[in-house]
Amino acid sequence: MARKTAGGNAAFHNFHNDYAHIEDPNERRRLALAEIDKAPFGWYHVRAVVVAGIGFFTDAYDIFAINLVTAMLGVVYWQTASSKPGTIPTNSDTAIKVATSGGTVIGQIGFGALADLVGRKRMYGLELILIIFATLAQSLSAASPAMSVVGLIIFWRVLMGVGIGGDYPLSSIITSEFATTKWRGAMMGSVFAMQGIGQLVAAIMALIVTSGFKESLLSAKSASACDGVCQLAVDKMWRVIIGFGAVPGCVALYYRLTIPETPRYTFDVARDVEKAGEDTKAYMQGKAEGHPDEVRRVATIQHSEGRLDTPKASWGDFYRHYSQWKFGKVLLGTAGSWFFLDVAFYGLGLNNAIILQAIGYAKGNSMYEIFYNTAVGNLVLVCAGAIPGYWVTVALVDTVGRKPIQMMGFIMLTILFVIIGFAYHRLEEHHGALLALYVLAQFFFNFGPNATTFIVPGECFPTRYRSTSHGISAASGKVGAIVAQTVFGPLRQRGAPAGSTASPWLNHVMEIFALFMLCGCLTTLLIPETKRKTLEELAGEVPGTPNYDPGSHGAAWRAESDEGSATGSGEIVEAKV
Repeated sequence: MARKTAGGNAAFHNFHNDYAHIEDPNERRRLALAEIDKAPFGWYHVRAVVVAGIGFFTDAYDIFAINLVTAMLGVVYWQTASSKPGTIPTNSDTAIKVATSGGTVIGQIGFGALADLVGRKRMYGLELILIIFATLAQSLSAASPAMSVVGLIIFWRVLMGVGIGGDYPLSSIITSEFATTKWRGAMMGSVFAMQGIGQLVAAIMALIVTSGFKESLLSAKSASACDGVCQLAVDKMWRVIIGFGAVPGCVALYYRLTIPETPRYTFDVARDVEKAGEDTKAYMQGKAEGHPDEVRRVATIQHSEGRLDTPKASWGDFYRHYSQWKFGKVLLGTAGSWFFLDVAFYGLGLNNAIILQAIGYAKGNSMYEIFYNTAVGNLVLVCAGAIPGYWVTVALVDTVGRKPIQMMGFIMLTILFVIIGFAYHRLEEHHGALLALYVLAQFFFNFGPNATTFIVPGECFPTRYRSTSHGISAASGKVGAIVAQTVFGPLRQRGAPAGSTASPWLNHVMEIFALFMLCGCLTTLLIPETKRKTLEELAGEVPGTPNYDPGSHGAAWRAESDEGSATGSGEIVEAKV
């Protein structure tokens, strides 16, 4: 019989002692995970949300800030251009923005797979170090005879994108695996909602630096005339805006590096029952990790070997699991929904210049007014639609449910894009109506699929493939973002005179986005409702539930494993602790 451990009081219950006498590792796993699922909402939940949320704050800040910074880069590095002096070329602008999305795809798949292979704890924090390093490197970049500033910024933004991509699966699944079942959606939604705060702070930082260099900026009436002290001021401005993105990451880094491994990973992948029990207790007490007795730990690992019901991760098991339609369709649904969403979500940004003009924040009589109006205009748009949408989702996702919110969002967005597309030319004459539709679209993106496509993939897959599956889903979304920026960006200017910034095809692009939103409705039908269900039930590991997968039961997978060993098939990896 396992010995009891010292420690525990009224504030911090010693969960390990509750199960130390239980010999069956599957029963110990079930009881320990039930404690996490049923735990009352406490400060350890708040801490998990804040630590994960700061990463998303940084991600959104870095992505949103570049939209404000590229205009400044034009003033600094294209002041002597033969055509449109002071304005960054369209190709360079697009390349800098797409570079982040390209790196993000790599990070989402790479970090997603590694978190399943070597553990969440070992990878968490590495992506943030990469983001911090690449962000600071961007802010210190400058052109040289051998390298253009565009090439340097693209290089660093690809690396930063890899880090941002890693944050998607890691923050989602760590929050999910530590969350109480009752409020899991709200916790994951709160992490994702920090994107809105990141966008808000990026606009505020642009406003602050613009005000700080007001006198220098007032010396130039336009971008082409911004030289001398004005150009120097703009060069300092963009570096401060970009560099500030590293500050919140530095604050969160220590807490990410010291977060305990999730008990679910330790149980199901590392297959270390004793360590998982101690980590559960440590998490509830706010400690970095549990410290079990090593002799008992080794004995328990040997005793549990071959007795745990959850299958080991392997290519064969991965194929067996997802080749079943009831599980394969979920991955198709999460990846497809995220792809269709991001095409339109990033594509809607093509309207930003027109919307800013509609609310009177597109131009100015000096460089100070131009930068000031751009920052305030973006501030208005973020506060009007994006931030309210995020937090309405947080408030309702655990009562209304993920699937109804996602379906409602896609339906509303289909209707809004149909209106914007087919009535576009009339709406151009009524800027107030166009602004209202834009704000509504932003609201239903975030009180809708933009939030739920992040939440659901972190819940509905088995622990051994949860991070990889979330990474695949998220990467599909970023591929959609690249399509929006590289295909629909130029497509909106079809038929425009050479050198013109007009968008004669923008109405048709909006109509195409309506079709993508309709496709999102169809892929939403493939995902399950995850509200108030345990992660094990959603993964098909609980007998007697509609989603139960008999192949995930110990007897079944052990028989397959023995057969596979006889034919020479090998496992992908068994995590070592």
